[in-house]
Amino acid sequence: MATGRRSFTPEFKRDAAALVVEQGYSIPEACRAMDVGETAMRRWVEQLKAERQGITPSAKALTVEQQRIQELEKRIKRLELEKEILKKATALLMSDEFKNMR
Repeated sequence: MATGRRSFTPEFKRDAAALVVEQGYSIPEACRAMDVGETAMRRWVEQLKAERQGITPSAKALTVEQQRIQELEKRIKRLELEKEILKKATALLMSDEFKNMR
C-alpha cells in the first residue's frame, strides 16, 4: 500500500532547519528528531541560510521577513497587471470615442 506524500508548513520547515543552523544538530540528528528525509532537511537548511542572507527564494519562504517580501512582490505583480489592463481599456475607449466624433 502506497503512502501519500507528506507536506510540511513553512513554520515546521523553519523549526527543523533551525535545529541545524542555530542549535548545532547534525543533519542526520535533526532528521531523526523531526522524522524527515535527509534531502528535504538539507534543502530547508540551505534555504534558511539563504533567506537569512536576504535572498528571496523561489519556493515558499521560511522566514517571516521573506514571506512578507513574497506577499508584496505578488501584490506588485497583480497591480502592474491591473494597470496594463486599464491602459488598454482606456486606449480602446478613447479610440471608440474618436470614431464616434467623426
